[in-house]
Amino acid sequence: MLRDRTDTRAALWQIASGQRGYFTAAQALAVGYSYQAQRYHATHGNWTVVDRAIYRFREFESLPAGENDHLVRWFLWSKRRAVVSHTTALSVHDLGTANPSRIHLTVPPGFRQKDEAVILHRAEITDDEIEVRDGYRVTTPVRAIIEAAAAQVDQDVVDSAVADALARGLATRRRLLHGAQLFGARAELGIDRALRETH
Repeated sequence: MLRDRTDTRAALWQIASGQRGYFTAAQALAVGYSYQAQRYHATHGNWTVVDRAIYRFREFESLPAGENDHLVRWFLWSKRRAVVSHTTALSVHDLGTANPSRIHLTVPPGFRQKDEAVILHRAEITDDEIEVRDGYRVTTPVRAIIEAAAAQVDQDVVDSAVADALARGLATRRRLLHGAQLFGARAELGIDRALRETH
């Protein structure tokens, strides 16, 4: 039985609305849009082509953009496997002075895709170190700070992120130190320095 067109659109809209208007070709196919129908909607401007097999409903283009809408696109690009991390995660959490020029994503070790716009880090991240946002995932404030310290970003960035996290109750000294110990010597050194700067 063929689905009614309005039902098909409503099903896709429901998926996309939780992803800031973005959706994948696979998601569209799953609700009933053939690849031929997808080409039609992209060609006629109903859907904006964002990347290979990633679209966005045109209506979302005219809505006020969320500061982190673009991160949904990269989550879908990674086939929902990436976690926003490092200084990009600090920026999402509004911690310190981090303002990365490229997007940092942590992906599983076997991940093979590449793109010039992103810096990929390979690691397994446990669920308790991840926060789910509207259409993407991001490392927790504690994990993001420790990742940044381990990556040896500017110490000022780590210092300011630690100060903000402590002031806002998003982290404790103990959790930061313990997490840094698990991450290794570089992380420990960066976190230790930052904690000495905050009294």
